[in-house]
Amino acid sequence: MLRRPPLIKSEMVERIIKANESRRLKAYVEAGCINPHDGVQNLNKLHTCLVGLQDHLRKAKSLLLELEGFMENVASAMQAAETSSSELPEETCKNGLDHQAMVFDKEVELCHLEKSKVTDYAAMMGIIYAMLKQDYTMQEKIVSSLNLKSSAGELESYCLMWSLRPFVNDEIMFQAWKLVT
Repeated sequence: MLRRPPLIKSEMVERIIKANESRRLKAYVEAGCINPHDGVQNLNKLHTCLVGLQDHLRKAKSLLLELEGFMENVASAMQAAETSSSELPEETCKNGLDHQAMVFDKEVELCHLEKSKVTDYAAMMGIIYAMLKQDYTMQEKIVSSLNLKSSAGELESYCLMWSLRPFVNDEIMFQAWKLVT
């Protein structure tokens, strides 16, 4: 985009240039077949893309912080549930009524199922958070390393890494969607 390969001069190209030679064409060929206006436009496009990538990173960082807050809420809720469920059996045992004991057994069974589900949600959230954090870190490194001196090979590698999202496991994401639907 910013650096084009040099014009390969063959006999045919030489004849075309000689047949249409003008001061302007000669300057164009000497400049490496780069139009200054195209260069300015390309730099503007590059700047716009870089600003867009930086905006993407800001939004991703905000979402990660929000997810981190959710993780803290889940941890607090699990601690509260653990504390309250450990207190329930003593209260029920003190009462001693058979009916209440049966109801309590069903409640404990339901509580264990719900606790297991909550634990699954929490574990899945933790895994997803770790994956997204690694993905964000990779994207941040890519964006911060972009500059005018980046080679075409580097840019292609960055594009490939960005699109492959190596830190996001599709199977885990599919399992997460199954958990919430």
